Amino acid sequence: MKHRAYRTDPFIDLLFNALLGFTMLFFIAIVFMNPDALKGRVNLKAEYIISVTWPEERRDDLDIWVEDPYGEIVSYLQKDAGWLHLDRDDQGDVNDTIDVDGRKVTYPINQEIVTIRGVIEGEYVVNLYYYEKRDRAPLEAVVRIDQVNPTLTTVFAEKVELSHRDEEVTVVRFTPNRSGGVTDVNRRPKILTPYSLDPST
Repeated sequence: MKHRAYRTDPFIDLLFNALLGFTMLFFIAIVFMNPDALKGRVNLKAEYIISVTWPEERRDDLDIWVEDPYGEIVSYLQKDAGWLHLDRDDQGDVNDTIDVDGRKVTYPINQEIVTIRGVIEGEYVVNLYYYEKRDRAPLEAVVRIDQVNPTLTTVFAEKVELSHRDEEVTVVRFTPNRSGGVTDVNRRPKILTPYSLDPST
């Protein structure tokens, strides 16, 4: 009795073995994946975050101005300067509402944020400028500086009161420390705006 000989193409065997190998690697990768470890992680490309917030019910426009040790200044006039970046120019109630799928959505939080993406040795200056006063009462704002790396730490926080339009206040001058935190913290006044409109000066 003759047996029929089966001929197989070696290329098909190679493809089958490669597919089997990739399948095994896929299952091994799934076993070692740990999605729980990725929860709550925030990848911020910044060393420091400087924020100013003021009450939600206030319609006023307050601007943050930050100068780095090289004299680069970030503000609503220039949102990127060196390693400084202004994330949002909050204009009080002017830009709080947007259209989403035909309906108006309001984001009432009044906040401006500047990120320092790389640290330069020397002094940084943080000013507030009262661009538009729409309410009669003085405006109280909170300025915070948070160090992002290696862990999120608040290194400065202070309340500041502004009373009239075109008022510019130096909130803090500081020097980042290589070991973390800030040093040489002071409030020596320095004008950062290109226009001197403050009637008290």
